Parts: sequence; structure tokens; C-alpha cells
Amino acid sequence: MRPWRVKLGALFVTLSFVAACSAPASHPRPARHSTAVLHQASLRPDIVPRSSWHADEKAVHGKPVYDTKIMAVFVHHTDGPNDYDCARDVPAILRTIEDHHIHAMGWDDIGYNFAVDRCGTIYEGRAGGVDRAVMGAHTEGFNAHSVGIAALGHFGEGVKVPRPMLRAIAAIAAWKLDPGIDPRGRVRLVSSNNASRFRKGTTADLNVISGHRDVFQTDCPGQALYDALPWIRQEAAQLRRKATWAA
Repeated sequence: MRPWRVKLGALFVTLSFVAACSAPASHPRPARHSTAVLHQASLRPDIVPRSSWHADEKAVHGKPVYDTKIMAVFVHHTDGPNDYDCARDVPAILRTIEDHHIHAMGWDDIGYNFAVDRCGTIYEGRAGGVDRAVMGAHTEGFNAHSVGIAALGHFGEGVKVPRPMLRAIAAIAAWKLDPGIDPRGRVRLVSSNNASRFRKGTTADLNVISGHRDVFQTDCPGQALYDALPWIRQEAAQLRRKATWAA
């Protein structure tokens, strides 16, 4: 989306005073302050819709649940093979994950809001509209006010995480986080149940962009991807700076 540019002109009026009258006191014109505005629409990355990977919409049950804000991002890996062909294999991988989440886990849809392949392609995960704050089923206890992004593959210690994948994760985070949220900052979220590392009602102080392991007993998203989170935070912040203009 292109920013609207408004040009403002200043109007000066010259006042003449009769010699017998004194001029009014001079008051300085108040300074004009520009407000920085994050234009999130310009951050929206290309996203492959569910229809393109042939999500099984008949298997989905229940309607999407919408949140009020997005304050955090949780990064996951799917713990599958890394040598897949991005164009040929990914749709089938996503359908397998969807089937597992619905029929094995008992969820109403695929849990992740987005999935990213090793080529940097972003896929719509959970149904409900990528532009909306859809509550996922990706991070036990902390699905509220967050987005779940799954990196397709296994990224344990020593595995090289493809740079296009890292850029794609950063792009989603930069776009989906609410204005005013610093991707490099911290956030306080309240656990909704006792299944996470934090008992129900406990406030957790977390990185805005966190790994699944930060709140759950797991090694997800793998050590290599977890070690890349600082880079993702910096990249997301840089993308948001580029999309911030003076209003």
C-alpha cells in the first residue's frame, strides 16, 4: 500500500496597526510534531492460501476464534525431514500435519497460524483469515494474543537453518505484531492452563519472539532455530522501521 502524501502550505497575514495602538503580544507558533505511524499493510508478505495446499476443509470443525491483539510470536519446527522439494512436497506435508492435529490431537484445525518452508514460502495455516487475529492451537497455555509459526523441518543443534526461512519468519512477525510492540522487546503473558511450564494464572515474562520451549517442556524449535531467534528479532524490527513513516 502506498502512503498518502499530504503537502501543507503556511498562510501568512500581515497586520497594520494605527500608530496610537500597541501591537498585541507576540506568541510563538506551536511546533508541529510528526507522529510515527507503522503502516502494517505495507509489511504484508506473500502468503500461499489454504486452497493451494488443498487443506481438508471438511475435516475442520468449529468456527475460528478471534483475538483482540497480537503481542507475541512463538516459533516452532515440525520435526520432519529437511530435504523436501518445496514446490512438490510441501502441500502434502501440510495436509499430513493438518490430519494429525485434527484426528490424533483432537483439535478443530491445524494448530499453527502459518508455516514456512526452507525456500522461504509462507503458507496459511489455521483457517479464519490471515489478516485477522486468529487464535491458534500452537503453544499450550499461551495461544491467546500470539501467533504460531511452524518451520517445516528439523533444526536441532548443528543444522543450518536456511536464510530464506529465517527471513520469512521475521516477515510474518513484523507484519502480525500489533503497532507499538518491539520485536526485540519483552512481553508479559498469562498462562491459561496448567499444561505449560507456567501454572494457570501465572504471568510469564517472555521475549516478544520466543521459541516453543520457552513455555513448554520441549526442545522445539530445535537448538539451531532457537539460536537464530535474535537474528529474527532484529530483522523483524528492521522491517518495521522501514514501514514506519511520519504522519
